[in-house]
Amino acid sequence: MLFLKGLSLSDTNCVSSNLNLTCFQIPTVQSFTSQVPPLHAPRFLLLYGSLRERSYSKLLTLEAKRLLESMGGDVRIFNPADLPQPDSTPEDHEKVVELRELVVWSEGMVWCSPERHGAMTGILKSQIDWIPLSMGAVRPTQGKTLAVMQVCGGSQSFNAVNQMRILGRWMRLITIPNQSSVAKAYLEFDETGRMKPSPYYDRVVDVMEELFKFTLLTRGVASYLVDRYSERKESAEELSARVNQRSI
Repeated sequence: MLFLKGLSLSDTNCVSSNLNLTCFQIPTVQSFTSQVPPLHAPRFLLLYGSLRERSYSKLLTLEAKRLLESMGGDVRIFNPADLPQPDSTPEDHEKVVELRELVVWSEGMVWCSPERHGAMTGILKSQIDWIPLSMGAVRPTQGKTLAVMQVCGGSQSFNAVNQMRILGRWMRLITIPNQSSVAKAYLEFDETGRMKPSPYYDRVVDVMEELFKFTLLTRGVASYLVDRYSERKESAEELSARVNQRSI
């Protein structure tokens, strides 16, 4: 990491006097290559948004799980049954604890929801609402990867995946460009619950490949990717304030 130490504002014509030069970094390739890559299999948490016995979002999630495992991933699926509504119970509820531990464990996520009344379901949203932006000093989702998928009861739509993209950005997840939307999902799975060959299935393969690649690229450098000037500046100011307070 390169800091602009020793530079004056007259040396950097393009920067503002508002800039704290001791906290400003110049991104370099070396900053990425100096990180130690993880040796364990990439870890993925998959969430789905329906409790029906034959849930097509769950069936699509299971297809995603098979694909990620075939690539060498370590995959867990969270069962949303018995998860209480947000704020209706203390955070030490066993299902809330299970969900949060899986989120911390994961390096990438897949969110899959039916589109209901033009939106993602409350079942999936409740899972996301139980995931805090921070848990003490830990930000459980920041810098991790995310793929979004939806199933439709009728013609193809993208309302649910678009909503999930907004949530992914809010949760500071790296949401990959590709996505899957399966139209008339009740026609796309056989009686055993497996997805039939189709362009929709091919797209799911594309999405999982892309998620796996992005996760391999980012999981070892996630902390560097989300290292922010504003937070470095705030930390420096807090440290200075504490030191000055002790000297009084």
